[in-house]
Amino acid sequence: MIHRFDDAAHSAVLAHMNGDHADDNLLIARAFGPQESPVASTMVRFDGVGGDWESRDAKGDCVEFRVEWPGGPIDERPHVRREIVALYDAACVRLGATPRPHA
Repeated sequence: MIHRFDDAAHSAVLAHMNGDHADDNLLIARAFGPQESPVASTMVRFDGVGGDWESRDAKGDCVEFRVEWPGGPIDERPHVRREIVALYDAACVRLGATPRPHA
């Protein structure tokens, strides 16, 4: 069974990712999304198996895509951050980018 996080967790994670980590969302879209050259990306939802993003290209075409958590399924709120950080690091590796240090 897929773990579903409560509304408070969703609101907090999405606000943080879309407010403070727009560049990370775009990096994830470039590494794992289906569009060749996305120019923007927003995290739209997540559950215990992975996260969903919507990316937009320069023509304005939008597509939604899903990426599973690198460490496998999760069921605790603190693990969401851990998996998003792991996904960011994996995106950096895939794109040959230098990841920033994590606090």
